[in-house]
Amino acid sequence: MPEINAYLNAPKKATNVSLAETLLTEAKVLRINISQAAEAGVAKAVAEKRAALWVAENWAAIESSNAYVEKHGLPLEKYRMF
Repeated sequence: MPEINAYLNAPKKATNVSLAETLLTEAKVLRINISQAAEAGVAKAVAEKRAALWVAENWAAIESSNAYVEKHGLPLEKYRMF
């Protein structure tokens, strides 16, 4: 999964985005770069969605592993130092 900063030097493509007028005005007053903020927000949303999809796709394996540990304990538990 790419880190959010991985998109910083990627080629850019112009797009139209609709934002609440008051939000846009406040961002401009605060000198927030709208493009960078939008890109960071979309990159974060992509990362979160990818993570959620990974969990959904691997749910059966996660549950199986949890059931095994619940029934048999951790495989190398006797070697744990904590």
